[in-house]
Amino acid sequence: MQDQSSPQPGGFVQPAAGLLSPAPSTAVVSSPAAASLPQPRRKPLNPGGSKEDQVRRDLEEALLSISRRYVKKFSGPDPSDAVVGFETFGEVAAALDGVIDTLWRSGTPSLQVPFLLKVCGDFTQYVRSFPPAPAATFRLLGKMDHCFASLLCGKDIVTQETLPGFENGLREGMTTTDMVRCRSLVEQTRVLIVEIMSNESSEDSDEDDEDEYDDDDDDNDDDNDDDNEDDNNNDDGDGEGDEEDLASVHLGAARVFENTIIQLNNRMGDGGLAST
Repeated sequence: MQDQSSPQPGGFVQPAAGLLSPAPSTAVVSSPAAASLPQPRRKPLNPGGSKEDQVRRDLEEALLSISRRYVKKFSGPDPSDAVVGFETFGEVAAALDGVIDTLWRSGTPSLQVPFLLKVCGDFTQYVRSFPPAPAATFRLLGKMDHCFASLLCGKDIVTQETLPGFENGLREGMTTTDMVRCRSLVEQTRVLIVEIMSNESSEDSDEDDEDEYDDDDDDNDDDNDDDNEDDNNNDDGDGEGDEEDLASVHLGAARVFENTIIQLNNRMGDGGLAST
């Protein structure tokens, strides 16, 4: 019988039965990122207890599996190696998404804070190595933003429910060192995403120009009626759709970690450090 706590393909951690069972809730969640997160435990796992140690090991193994699959992307095929390399960033995002779900379900700030910082750092490395995948990228970043922002204020930023471990204030949350690291990662990620998405937009524009140039060459021998017909066929609204998609990408890039930045400013001030 397979151990349910062992990492599954793609780095998703399947929690042991009963270990991280979700707590019931009647709260209405309006955020897409929040809606896709599991309900956390009512209380954090006991520090240093066997259950916390097990979840920690599961998370470490899941992140190691993701790292191996990332490294495998750059190596040649090896039939004797069971590790399958990632082919798209969507696959990477799905694997990291599973880790975030397990962290959130744990309801344990002592696990959530360091591992979420680790996931964010890994993200900035992985995302550079694949063609842009805006939908998967913004969905994953939205989840991380919700988690970081909620942990910074001690309550779910959408439902306003106090998070497990924060019943007596913010002492169990991020330390000053954690917040400094979080701010650095957030700023680095925002710059990186704008750069990646801007490059994608530039490449798409270059491809459109090349396609237009090639079409002109191919149509040199066509008569005017064919040219007019082509012009009419091109005015079908596709250009407007492309512009809307581009605007959506830029808007998504501008909103990366917006909630986390607000909460960091609340806790740290504009460049200063608040007491923890």
